[in-house]
Amino acid sequence: MSVLAWVLLFSFLAGALSMAGALVYTMLPQRTHVASVRHLVSFATGALLSAAFVGLLPEALEARPDVGASAVMATVLFGVITFFLLEKTLIWRHAHHDDAEAHGADPHHVHIHGRNAAYMIMVGDTFHNALDGVLIAAAFTTDIKLGIITSVAIIAHEIPQELGDLVIMLEGGISKAKALLLNAVSSLATVAGALLALIASDFVKTSLPYLLAFTASSFIYVAVADLIPSLQRHTKVKDSLLQVVLIVLGMALVIYLDHRGH
Repeated sequence: MSVLAWVLLFSFLAGALSMAGALVYTMLPQRTHVASVRHLVSFATGALLSAAFVGLLPEALEARPDVGASAVMATVLFGVITFFLLEKTLIWRHAHHDDAEAHGADPHHVHIHGRNAAYMIMVGDTFHNALDGVLIAAAFTTDIKLGIITSVAIIAHEIPQELGDLVIMLEGGISKAKALLLNAVSSLATVAGALLALIASDFVKTSLPYLLAFTASSFIYVAVADLIPSLQRHTKVKDSLLQVVLIVLGMALVIYLDHRGH
């Protein structure tokens, strides 16, 4: 397949699987909501960290020999600070669903109420999805294998995030049907972002080491700042062991994909 076909396929899959996850979530009994999202978060943690350190950063260092390692690592640091500030201002929504025992909502957002706040979350998420599309396109422009690894990591963390957004919209008074529709429209931004990146392919190629390092910083930030703290709240031995197994499975999948690409 051509690079265009790969980019369109995986940017569409990223949105479609998130929508499917949201739809299935609405059909599950309430008691299974928390556990299902928690398991997804554990798997996503492993996939994100492995994609950052095994896939993206090595490629960023090799993409352009004239760009030194210090510049790549400085981009990672810049990205971490950027995502911290974006999350602080709610422009970027990297908070994820964890167990929220009382009402099944993301504890990072239990203070958000009302339709306006729910719509604001969707605006931020649409921007997030568009940037995910840009990152998918940038990775496939470098290498098909790296594109697949990046897409898997994005999909792994996108599903629990979309479920968290869905809960916020429902708690804000938006009907289930409208919330699913808004979720679908927001997910289409992934394809739009990917197409925009392909149109500006010269810029993408020139900036590739920085784009890959920036993508790695977003994966690291999500895993370390949002996902791992939510998992640490569960101290039972059984829960902890299951978390470790799922994290390792997420890592193993990305490492397997990377190995298959060589």
